[in-house]
Amino acid sequence: MSIDDNKTILIVEDDERLALLTQEYLQKNGFNVGIEPDGRKAISRIVAEQPALVILDLMLPGADGFTVCRSVRNDYKGPILMLTARSDDVDQILGLEIGADDYVSKPAKPRVLLARVQSLLRRSTQDVDTSAAPAKEEQDLTFGPLTIDNSRREAWLLEEEVELTSAEFDLLWLLASNAGRILSREEIFGELRGIEYDGQDRSVDVRISRIRSKIGDDPIHPRRIKTIRSKGYLFVKEV
Repeated sequence: MSIDDNKTILIVEDDERLALLTQEYLQKNGFNVGIEPDGRKAISRIVAEQPALVILDLMLPGADGFTVCRSVRNDYKGPILMLTARSDDVDQILGLEIGADDYVSKPAKPRVLLARVQSLLRRSTQDVDTSAAPAKEEQDLTFGPLTIDNSRREAWLLEEEVELTSAEFDLLWLLASNAGRILSREEIFGELRGIEYDGQDRSVDVRISRIRSKIGDDPIHPRRIKTIRSKGYLFVKEV
């Protein structure tokens, strides 16, 4: 992926005024930005164009945002930033469950949106240049049948690749690289989203649940990723 590719964003939004304002703001900050107002057309565009990032509204003609996200997730590995109603936890949780990487509540402040975009792109493209990584920093971790390769941003279970979204991989790597240490939600939020935990956001819990099912951990009685009550999460080295 070239540098120009890394700067390409597709906004899927049928509110023309909002889409144009967002496009203008992001372009001023160095991004190449396209707009698609129709959900069904967005599905084919995302798969064909493979933008570096997708900003996806929920209410769309043709196909809603959930359908778009679900339809492209297996063929599009880039981050999806979903726009949700300000206080609709159901939409936010459902979006994460079907593969969105992050969400911003509407109306989104331009600086907040830009910060989320930059954060998602920074994490999703950190494997482009691994030569700058400290030599002593492990890039490949193995726990029994589970292998996690940070340089390639891939994970395998029993030699089968685990399908993870960009955000899910980031969280899995963060936990695994701190195996044996409890990470609080505050630490996880600060590291992965660059914001303070508000005590109510359930995005981390949703992603943990999805990761557990994908790496063969028991969702009812997890042995690999444990929930430590009132403290956070613990990735267990040996199970």
